[in-house]
Order: sequence, then C-alpha cells, then structure tokens
Amino acid sequence: MIPWEHLATAVVPGDGDELRLMRRGSEYSIMTGSTELMNSRLSGSEEALATLAHERLAGVAAPRVLIGGLGMGFTLRAALGVFGPTARIVVAELVPAVIAWARGPLAGLYGDSLADPRAEIREGDVATLIAEGGWDAILLDVDNGPRGLSRPGNDRLYSPRGLAAAKQALNPGGLLAVWSSVRDDGFTKRLRQAGYAVEEIGVRAHRGRGARHVIWVARKA
Repeated sequence: MIPWEHLATAVVPGDGDELRLMRRGSEYSIMTGSTELMNSRLSGSEEALATLAHERLAGVAAPRVLIGGLGMGFTLRAALGVFGPTARIVVAELVPAVIAWARGPLAGLYGDSLADPRAEIREGDVATLIAEGGWDAILLDVDNGPRGLSRPGNDRLYSPRGLAAAKQALNPGGLLAVWSSVRDDGFTKRLRQAGYAVEEIGVRAHRGRGARHVIWVARKA
C-alpha cells in the first residue's frame, strides 16, 4: 500500500490547532490530530449540501449564497454547477493556508471554480459574514458538524444564539443547510426551537455509497 505523505501543516487562527495536508497517490486528506476532516475520495455529501439547498430554493432569481468552509472545494463546485448565472456565491475560510492549498497542491480538485466570476473566497470567520445579512442560503460545512467538533469554538455556530443569528441574516424564505458526519437529534430540536421548518436528510459520503452523513435543510418562515 502506498504510504501517506505529509505535504503541509497549517495553524488555525485563534486557537493554535494544526491542520495537516496529506497525500497518498492521487488521494488527499486534511486532518487535525487523529481526526480526518475531509478526504478527496469522499465528495458526495459535500456536493449534496449545495444541490439539496438549490432544489429547495426555487424561484429566487439571483440567489446570494454563503458557504462556511472551503475544504476541498466540493460544495463550491456543486453550487456553481446548480445555481444560475446570476448567483453570487461567497465562501468563508478561516485558515489562510487552506486557500493557498486550493491554488496549489489541491488545484486539480477545484478545476476552474476559483476563477468563476460568481465565486468569491473571503478569508475569515463565517460568523462575521453571516452577520452581514441578506443571504438567501447559508451552507455550513464547518468542522464535522454539530456533534463532531474538533474545535470547541465552532459550537457557537450551532448554538441557539448562532441559529438565531443565521435566521436573522436570511432573507424571507431563505435556507440554512448544515452538513454533519453524524445524526444529532438535539440539533434538530434546537433548529425547531429557533423557529425553522426543518428537514433532516440522510446522504452517503460518496455518491450513493460509503458512510452515512446528515444534512439539515432549515427554512426561515
């Protein structure tokens, strides 16, 4: 078996945690400690985060979409593929090195998505961009979901206060879509308590096969 090669290390702003970019042949992985955050062979559920939101956001002529977490670009590429030519898609990425990796060793995964005029990559905390408001859809693929946190600070996005902030930032009829590696009935309950109409959808990690992940699509009334 081909061994993993350590390509690069990045420090997470604010807490000093480290991300490691690994490669094994044509396969890439981003890890923190012993936890794998993403893998280039497992893109299906990240793509579904965008496609499921698009299906449920019919009728918006020029949607303004915020993606929390650049990762390996799968959600961005899917969003560019399904949202129309008048969409504006903003991606918030906290770790500068992840943006550099997208333009360097991971460029093959991104194709021409970073050059698409509809896309804008912003370095910084997604919570700051949520607060700007005026979003038709907020797609959160931050950490491993509400129960899979590797950084405790990410909990604020999924807390009652964070859900209320996202709801306030959405346009009428807007959607909050959240990716998770595992089910979390408590999070479903928090979404409903925050006043969202909630749909919980099971998806596979890789286009119909692999591990089961969860996406919540929560609509603002």
